[in-house]
Amino acid sequence: MDKHVLGLELPTDPRWVNIAEKNIEEILIDHAYCEQKAASSCISLIIKFPEKQELVDMLTPVVAEEWSHFERVIEEMKKRGYSLGPMRKDEYVAQLSKVEKKGGSREEQLVEKLLFNALIEARSCERFRLLWKNIEDEELQKFYYELMVSEAGHYKSFLKLAKTYLPEETVMTRWREILAAEAEIIENLEVRGDRMH
Repeated sequence: MDKHVLGLELPTDPRWVNIAEKNIEEILIDHAYCEQKAASSCISLIIKFPEKQELVDMLTPVVAEEWSHFERVIEEMKKRGYSLGPMRKDEYVAQLSKVEKKGGSREEQLVEKLLFNALIEARSCERFRLLWKNIEDEELQKFYYELMVSEAGHYKSFLKLAKTYLPEETVMTRWREILAAEAEIIENLEVRGDRMH
C-alpha cells in the first residue's frame, strides 16, 4: 500500500507522522471532518448526477461507510476525552480545487470530480498507512490499518467509475496531470502535524 500502489508521485514527508503523533487530538479532529466531507462529497455527486445509475449504485454504500468512519473517529476521540470543535481550514483541498477544471460536458465534469475524490482517498490512505506503521497507540494502529484498507478500495472504485463515463485513455491522461499537480502541492505545503493532509 505504498505511494506507487496508490499512484501518488510524492510520498509524505517522513517528519509528518512524528509531528502528528505529538498532536493526535488535532489529527483526530481534522480526520473526523475529512470523513464527514468524504460522505458529503459522495452525497452531492448522487444529487448532481441522479441519472447515472452506476454512480448511484457505487456511491450509496460508500456514503454509509464514510459516515461510519466519521462515527468511529468520534468514538476514538471520546475515549481520549477529546471533542470535535470547529472545522479547520484545509489548505491541501483549497490548493487542489485550483487544479480542478471547470466546465466541459456533464461527463467531463463528473470525471473531474471522481478523479479528485480518488486522489484525496489515495492520499488519505497513504497517511493512514504511516499512522498504522509508526504510532505507538496500539488501538489507533489497528483503527488506521482498517481505514487504510477501506480507503484503498474507495480510491480504486472512483477511478474505475470514471472510466465508465469517458474513454480510459482520456481518464488516465487527466489522472496523470492531477497527480503531477498534487505532488507539487505536497512539496510546497508546510509540514503540519495537526492536519490529516
